[in-house]
Order: sequence, then C-alpha cells, then structure tokens
Amino acid sequence: MKFKLMGGLLVLASFIGCKSADMPDLVKYVNPNIGTVHSRWFFYTPASQPFGLAKLGASTNGTYGNNQGWEAVGYEDGHGSIDGFPCLHEFQVGGIALMPIVGDVKTVPGTLEDPDGGFRSRFDKKDEFATSGYYSVLLKDYGVKAELTATSRVGFQRYTFPKSDKAHILFNIGNRQGESGAVKDASITLVDDYTVQGYVITEPEYVKKYQAGATVGMYFYAKLDCAPQSVDVFYQGGELERGKEISGPGAMMCLNYKTDKDSVVNVKIGLSYTSVENARLNLETEAEDMAFEDVKQNTIHLWNESLNRIVVSGGSEDNKIKFYTGLYHALLGRGLCSDVNGAYPKNDGSIGRIALGKDGKPVHNHYNTDAVWGAYWNLTSLWALAYPEYYNDFVNSQLLVYKDAGWLGDGIANSKYVSGVGTNMTSITLAGAYNSGIRNFDVETAYQAARKNELGWEDRIEGAGKMDVKEFIDKGYVPYENTQFFGTHAGGSSFSVSHTLEYSFSAYAVAQWAKSLGKTDDYERLMKLSDGWEQLFDDNLKMIRPRVVNGDFIDNFNPLESWRGFQEGNAMQYTFFVPQNPKRLIEKVGAETFNHRLDSIFTEARKSIFGGGKVTNAFSGLQSPYNHGNQPSLHISWLFNYSGKPYLTQKWTRLICDEFYGTDGEHGYGYGQDEDQGQLGAWYVMAAIGLFDVQGGACQQPTFQIGSPLFDKIEIKLSPMNAKGKSLIIETEGNSPESYYVQSASFNGKPLEQCWLYREDIYNNGGTLKLVMGTEPDKGWSATNAPAVSDR
Repeated sequence: MKFKLMGGLLVLASFIGCKSADMPDLVKYVNPNIGTVHSRWFFYTPASQPFGLAKLGASTNGTYGNNQGWEAVGYEDGHGSIDGFPCLHEFQVGGIALMPIVGDVKTVPGTLEDPDGGFRSRFDKKDEFATSGYYSVLLKDYGVKAELTATSRVGFQRYTFPKSDKAHILFNIGNRQGESGAVKDASITLVDDYTVQGYVITEPEYVKKYQAGATVGMYFYAKLDCAPQSVDVFYQGGELERGKEISGPGAMMCLNYKTDKDSVVNVKIGLSYTSVENARLNLETEAEDMAFEDVKQNTIHLWNESLNRIVVSGGSEDNKIKFYTGLYHALLGRGLCSDVNGAYPKNDGSIGRIALGKDGKPVHNHYNTDAVWGAYWNLTSLWALAYPEYYNDFVNSQLLVYKDAGWLGDGIANSKYVSGVGTNMTSITLAGAYNSGIRNFDVETAYQAARKNELGWEDRIEGAGKMDVKEFIDKGYVPYENTQFFGTHAGGSSFSVSHTLEYSFSAYAVAQWAKSLGKTDDYERLMKLSDGWEQLFDDNLKMIRPRVVNGDFIDNFNPLESWRGFQEGNAMQYTFFVPQNPKRLIEKVGAETFNHRLDSIFTEARKSIFGGGKVTNAFSGLQSPYNHGNQPSLHISWLFNYSGKPYLTQKWTRLICDEFYGTDGEHGYGYGQDEDQGQLGAWYVMAAIGLFDVQGGACQQPTFQIGSPLFDKIEIKLSPMNAKGKSLIIETEGNSPESYYVQSASFNGKPLEQCWLYREDIYNNGGTLKLVMGTEPDKGWSATNAPAVSDR
C-alpha cells in the first residue's frame, strides 16, 4: 500500500489567507464555534460551501439521536469528546459518518461521560480549528489528526495517523445521526480496494408527524487513496466479522490499516439524496481529480468571494467577527438537495429531473430547508439585497414541491413535508422575491401556489400546515381550541392568535402580488383577510388576546403567558405582529401609549439580555416582554420608525447587536438560543448595515428602513439579476460605540429627511447613503416621515 506523508500540524496562516489584491480576506473573521452551546444539528458544519449539499463537521453527541426532532444535538462547544464526522447536516437530515481510530475496535460510540466506553475520542480546544470551508482537530485518544473540507456535493476527510499496527476507519452508516430519525435500512459495500459505497434510509420525527410513512434516503460513493489491509463489518454493539458487505439498521464497516508515523489516508465521499449512481456522478464531476489541499483552498476562496458581496470597514474587531460569522450562517443553511445532472428526490419517493440548460447544467437547483417562519425579516431580505441568484433558485426549488405534491411546504427534507411550526409562510417569500425584481421563475404558477396556500383548505394535507385556515377564511380569525394539545385542526388551534396574525400578514403579501398582476378580485379578498388581526384586538387592554370558538375573549388572561393561543411567544410580543399595517396598530393602541409601552418593553427586556437571560434553552425567552431569540419578535425594535421616534429604533437595534450577540461558544446568539439556519445571523447582518424591512418584501413597492450602522463604511455589491446599479455604499460620519443616533442623512448627494428608501431606488440607482451619527438623539429627524407601506 502507498501512503502520503505529511509532517506535523499545519500553520494557521498557510490556509487562512485565500485572497487577491482587490478582495480582502474576510474568512478570517468567521468563527463557526460561536454560539455552539446548545446548537441545532444543522448549525455546526464548517467544512462546506455556501448552500452546499456536503456539510461536514465534528459530532460530539450526534450519535445520541434526537427524540422529538428539534432538540439541540450535534456539536457543542463545552463537550470534550468527538464521536465521528458526519457528512450531511440539514433539518431532519443527517448521516454518512466516518471516524478514524487506533487500537482495539469498540463497536459503540460511548458517551460524553464515559468516552472510553466507545470509539469516541477526547480532544482539546487548542488542537481544534474551524473556519468557513475547513475544519481540523487532533483526536487525543488516538493521536490522529482529522481534517475536513468539501465541494458542493463531495465531502473530503483526511486523517494523519501515528505509527500503529491497529489503525482503522469506521463507516458509521446504519445508525441515527442528529435529527435524522430512526434508521429503516442501510447498506455498506466495499466494491474494490479503493471504493466503499452504500446508503441509509431514515424516518425523521417531523416526517413521521407531517407525512407519515415517508422516508429520507442518503447515498454515498467513497474513494480511498490507500487500500486497507483487511475489512470487518458489524452491527453497532455487535461483534466484528470479516466481510465486505453489510446491510440493515446498525450497519457499520471497519477498514483496517498498518500505519507509519504521519501516514495519511484521504477519503473523498460523493453524496446524493437520489442514488449511489448519482453520488458517484457527483464525485466524478466535481472532484475526481481534486486533492484535499486544492479543494480546501478553492472552498475557502469561494467563501471569501461570497462574503465579499458585503465589505465593511471601521468598527470593532468583535463586530466584524459577529458580522461575518452571521453572514456565514445566512449562506450556510438550506443547502443543495439535487445532483449535478438535475436529479432530485420527489415528494412521493420517486426521482425527478430538473431541466438542463444549453450548457448541459440544471437551470436551477433544489434545496432542503427549515421552515421560513420569520425568514422574511432577515434571510430573504438579505438574499434580495446581495444574493438574489440564490433567492431565485430557492423560489424555483419551492415550486418543484408544489408541482409534485400540490402544496407549498414550509419546511422540506428531501422534498418531504416537515413543517416545523405547523404553519406556512412560504407565500411571503415568493411574493417578496417578485416585489424585489427577482422573477426568473414561472410567475403564474408561483402566484397560484401562494394563493392556494392562503385560501385553500379542501383536501389540505397536514404537511402543508395551516390546517385551521378555513376558520380564518370564514371568521376572519382563528379561534382558540385546544382539544388537540399543541395542535391545529379544522376547528381552530391552540396557537390561534399566532396563526391569525401570521395569516393576516401572508394574505397581505399575496394581495400585493395580486394587485401587481392585475388580479383585482383576489386582491380585494386577500386585503380584507389581512385585517383579521383587528378581531383579536382587545380595545380595553390595547392588546391582542385569544378568542374562543363562541367569540368570547379567553378568560384568566396573562399577557406574558406563552403556548395559550401563542406559538413560541406571548401577547406582549405578538401584539406588535402587524407588519402589514403598523399605522393602524399604532392608532388602535394610541401613539403615546404605543411608544411608552414599546420603549418600556425594551428597557425591561434588556435586563434579561433581550430575552432569555443566561438560561441555555431555545425557549428561554418566551415569557419575556421581548425575546430576540425567537422569530415573532424580530421586527419589533424597528417599529419606532413608524411611530415617530426612529431614534429609539437606532438605540435599541444597536444595543441588541452589542449585548444579545456575542463571540464565544455560549454567548453567540443569546445564550444557547436557536439560530434557525441563519436567521439570527442574518438579522445581525441587516441591523449592522443599518437596513431592515418590517414588511419583509411583502409590499408592492417594498422599502428598506434605516437604523444605526455599526461600521464606518459598508459596500454592498448589487446583482444584475435584480439591479441596474453596481453597488450600494453606506457611509457614516462620527460613528462610535456610543454614537447610536442619526443626525442627518443624504442619498446620492440629496438630503434625506426620511428613515427609509424604496428598494427599487437602491436597485435601479445604487449609490451612496451617508449618515451623520451622534451620541444624542435628533428627535426631529424623520419624526413625521414614516416608511411607506403599500395601500396604507
């Protein structure tokens, strides 16, 4: 056998600086370990490309599985041992894990409390490095250095072994990984001395809930550069046997080597969600002649190019780390689900084909995705501004599922419905793309999909969410009805207020789209539905409150109580969930009361770090008056722009950036709260550049509202897909950590007396937004110029 030799640990500077003279090195600011305490399965995948299918990372407790499908599992910053290196990490999708070991083979992973009870290994933080596109760690118990990188669909793992007669590589294929769910079937085959292939079929918890009987399949085709001396197969917890093939749940394979000091084994793993054959095709197309070092450098360079869509200067180093790590997460989640030839897994379990263009490549891709609940306040606005090509692809991907299965899906795992919150806000993302000039998709089909999502109730499937939408259409609101615990059904929902407010907003988004398309009847019907929130407004309390089936307000009402009419929030938070008509909300509350209440809410919430305090839990802030760690609250700090006090938006958004967000494993996105595939990271990015859209692109003429930028200069490269301008530059004068407040503004040299810009003015012209900042608020600037809201 032949080994490649590599001495010692690589020097950090040798790979972190993939840059050119005109492209700053921004990868150096990305720290994937930020916020990894209590993080989700899909959160920690440093070895991957933007929006890639191959997403590799270390697992500290991924082999524990995930009982309910949402709990934090995978990699945690405080853990001290690693149980493997899985290649696939998505919402409800995970598997194809490898693990290099030395010594006698143990056939179970072991536990964090007892690493010696299994094949896991201890590691020290000083021996670990992670950035966008590359990961390395020294496995202390084995003296093995493991390194990971990836192309779009091919994972690369490189192991540097010590001298040993008992060196091994485990293929852990047939066992649960993270959110993957129970294994239904698996197969591993040594095809020849240099090739291992196989698959695993899983039944994730959310697939069981929303599409019972469906499964998720993952396939691989791996090439080794060193042939093993022998091969064993076994079932987890069982005995090793010589063999080259094994199938069924629990299936594992062990490749056995005799190594010299610094012997290197490279494994490149083609991955697919459709077949072993396409996993092989993906490998041969993307990486057949690629060595690990070349792929690592190319992938880091690709990340640098992607991050350079937004270049910031000035400001603190910590803020740059928060910014580019947040941008990294916004570009990491919701990864590829289709192959290089356009093959993709259809909802019914068959294989579909995306059409090929003249270049022989698919005209668009398909993607896995967590729910888009709240994504219009961060991800899609960011994509529309700087990454419209991906946004367009995402819309086309969503339409595949609609065409295949008849309904939009709010969450998708290999095209299976996995509606994480039982609702469906995808209509807003489709409308937001159209309203932002992103239209390289079948507009009429997309509109009909969105219309059906808002108005369709006959034969609606549970996986499409909104099972209570008929009540909303008939009554104008959803009644509180809790006979289904934490459930939604035709007669109402235990999350009735949340759904009423969400459906009102999404009805508005599709109404605006209908108006643009000249569909007058739809427009008028949907606009009427968009006012449904008013039926739940208690005029005495000046607050949203649940109504039961007979129309009465709920009794024993506590505005801070969550889960009783409210999903992952409470009445104090959800009262502000009227993004489609903030003017009317302010009128009903009363402007003075509105501003006093909202400012007091932030004053109080700041004491608990704007939500959950230092309690490590995804839901730790649900009973706070404001909870930045969860989607329903993410637009609230921007509402002062509509209530005559934009300086308070400037103050509170700046303080949230400074205090909620951190730069370590525990204090990253709050303290162990749920980042949800880039949403909290994207919110930071938008707030840090000082632009946000409360309507999430839902207006016929959407705007960006202005906040308090954290940097001296921000340059955003615009795309010809939806823009004529080349770039948007935001410059600040007199900025500092204490200079929250805008004193004056100009856009392209003309004074700006309003705290907002139409998106189309940015896209059509590009140019420069200049803001003069100060330590004291200018209470007169834009006090009477509230942002435009279409038809309001």
